[in-house]
Amino acid sequence: MSPTVGAQVPEVTAEAYVPGTHEPQPVSVPSRDGAWTALVFYPGDFTCVCPTELCGFAELQDEFADAGATLLAASTDSYYAHKAWFESNELLSGVRYPVLADPSEELRRAFGADRGTFLIDPGGVVRHASADLSPAETLQALRALVRWRPAVAPLSVAA
Repeated sequence: MSPTVGAQVPEVTAEAYVPGTHEPQPVSVPSRDGAWTALVFYPGDFTCVCPTELCGFAELQDEFADAGATLLAASTDSYYAHKAWFESNELLSGVRYPVLADPSEELRRAFGADRGTFLIDPGGVVRHASADLSPAETLQALRALVRWRPAVAPLSVAA
């Protein structure tokens, strides 16, 4: 069962490919650093559309950080598939955020998503969910949620 807006998400730790490192890095969802988590699910490595979407998020990574969010991507590919794809595709050279490996599909099942975005507040509550992978729209939703967080009410669900 996937979490709905307003639901507490289960904590899942997965291996991640982090550009510039040589070994898998453990990364927790939601983030444990007191930041918001912007989690982007994409269908898989070595596809023709996904690099442009991930690149779009990379172009806004600093803005996500400035808004108080840890940006993460995830697919059901392995760490080694991520590593091979990111190191062989020039379009992905600007990606600096962790890319979670979920071959057991634990994370995918927890969120019920093959494709989409989730914004999770520092307390681990889903505040926005969308089937869209629009970096600009996700950032806009994050900024609105951070600005209105004192209300602590679920604010958005996008189709």
